[in-house]
Amino acid sequence: MSISTVLKLAYAGLATVDTALSASAKPSRHHARRFTKPLLMPVLAASLATDPRAKTSPLRTSTLAGQAAGWAGDVALLGDEPRHFALGASCFATGHAAYVSGLLRQRGPEVSLARPAAVGALWAVGAPRTVLGAYRTAPALAPVLAGYSAMLSGTAAAATLLDPAIPADARRATLAGAGLFLLSDSILGLRKFGLSEPPAWLEGAVMATYTGAQFLIAEGAARAGLDSHTV
Repeated sequence: MSISTVLKLAYAGLATVDTALSASAKPSRHHARRFTKPLLMPVLAASLATDPRAKTSPLRTSTLAGQAAGWAGDVALLGDEPRHFALGASCFATGHAAYVSGLLRQRGPEVSLARPAAVGALWAVGAPRTVLGAYRTAPALAPVLAGYSAMLSGTAAAATLLDPAIPADARRATLAGAGLFLLSDSILGLRKFGLSEPPAWLEGAVMATYTGAQFLIAEGAARAGLDSHTV
């Protein structure tokens, strides 16, 4: 078993434990996440960095940069204050800027704008409600959240433009990861700004979809290597 595979299994275990802790109503279990959550992105990044398939991947560097920013966001969101949320959202926006940059460099020569336009339409329909909810809760968060949601949607839109020369399974994994990221943050917006008393399990749903999204994006980057089907 390769080092990369061992690290992926470790990531899956950490993600499962952290998701279970986040879904609990017991404060002690949320405190325990200070040990599990900060480990998620370093372990996932190490699995990508040691994956032999990723050595020739054009998405490797941008994905590692996105994961580094995701780690900073994960740590920031361990706090409960609006300033922690603003810092976390800013970190994740930086991560998505890295994802978008890498994906757009690998866009196809003949791209259709229909699919990214559809993503943009979904953003235009869903984002204003969440931003308005944030404004009512903490006005200073509204512009930060608006910018972050635009960057997140940018990742999903860019994922629809990947060059057909990129292996099909890499393109599918990347697109699925970007879509799952959108779902995760939609649930987060509902929990944070849409419900006055959200159930505890809803945070577990956020983490389950988030950790799955990050894994799929990393897997897409690994599979994008020229020798990904020969290793």
